[in-house]
Amino acid sequence: MASATNPVQSLITNSRFSSLYLSSSTNRILPSSVLLKTPSSSSSSSSSRTLCLAFSSSLDKNKGSVPVGLFSAKPLTFTGWNQTIRRRSLVKSPVASAAAADADADGHEIEISEGYAKPSKSFAQRFPALVTGFFFFMWYFLNVIFNILNKKVYNYFPYPYFVSVIHLVVGVAYCLVSWSVGLPKRAPIDKELLVLLTPVAFCHALGHVMSNVSFAAVAVSFTHTIKALEPFFNAAASQFVLGHQIPLSLWLSLAPVVIGVSMASLTELSFNWTGFISAMISNIAFTYRSIYSKKAMTGMDSTNVYAYISIIALFFCLPPAILIEGPQLMQHGFRDAIAKVGLVKFLSDLFWIGMFYHLYNQLATNTLERVAPLTHAVGNVLKRVFVIGFSIVVFGNKISTQTGIGTAIAIAGVAIYSLIKANMEEQKRKAALSTAS
Repeated sequence: MASATNPVQSLITNSRFSSLYLSSSTNRILPSSVLLKTPSSSSSSSSSRTLCLAFSSSLDKNKGSVPVGLFSAKPLTFTGWNQTIRRRSLVKSPVASAAAADADADGHEIEISEGYAKPSKSFAQRFPALVTGFFFFMWYFLNVIFNILNKKVYNYFPYPYFVSVIHLVVGVAYCLVSWSVGLPKRAPIDKELLVLLTPVAFCHALGHVMSNVSFAAVAVSFTHTIKALEPFFNAAASQFVLGHQIPLSLWLSLAPVVIGVSMASLTELSFNWTGFISAMISNIAFTYRSIYSKKAMTGMDSTNVYAYISIIALFFCLPPAILIEGPQLMQHGFRDAIAKVGLVKFLSDLFWIGMFYHLYNQLATNTLERVAPLTHAVGNVLKRVFVIGFSIVVFGNKISTQTGIGTAIAIAGVAIYSLIKANMEEQKRKAALSTAS
């Protein structure tokens, strides 16, 4: 008659812990060990052997204990536990705690703590502040480089519709290569998701093209000053389109933004209506992109969502580029640019501005996933300050005193708005968590 499997022995045999030691007698258990015994599964006591499981604070290497496990034979030592084992409320044995390390089947370290196996922490888990700081640095760096190089291209190749297409072409190519190597793994898309993402992609395409039209027409610093009005359009859309009640404090914080942008616009030396109106249209387009994005929230990760949005947006950008700038490009646009800087530099400039555009947008999304909304809001304001400051230094743009003051007021207003908005979102999140608990 087959005997039943001893539960303790079964647990040890099937465990991934390679450093528990099994003994068939108590003679090999150290005095400092804690001994757990289970009765034999056989009814005959004479033929049975007691199964002993010993946890010791230090391993006696001179003993011939046999490691039981499937993957490794490295010993595991337990240095003490902050819990006790109770047997029928009579015996209390301090056992455990601190830590021991072993290796799993893949060779990764495992931390044994409180009776649970935990994978060792990665570099990002051990130094989260350092990694987050690196994300912010790369986000700022790539954004500044993109804006400077983009404006330099417009100085000898003033075709923003075509350049906007190049931005997306390079980004889409990057996504396709990333998918082909599985970094990240491509998420499947169906008809329903395509319908949800199409309005988002259209607004993204419109905002992107209009931003580039403004960059080509006026100074980079002035375009970014106008784009500081985007929170105002977001608040207006939330109030009048979505029907959300915007607090008075939030509206008041937008007053400095409007005043500052107005002051900067009145005395901007590079001002023209094409640049101003294009930047305003860009603000409206990105506002509606945010609205449609909320309606198109899916379980797909942000990297894949942004990749699909870029692909769809490319199809929206192609027709106006061909119709508006196609004939000029074929007649003299390409020829003039190559004559000024050479074919190699022209092609490399177009490639790098497309790569920087995609990477800084992707990093902005990844940074948002790592930090609280308040931190990201402050970071976004500082990013605009960096771009405005570096563009003035690099291009030597002359600005009037009133323009400088107006820009500073607008940026300060955006910072106040971002702080208030982020605090509101944090309060909502805490209220939702307290309600759920």
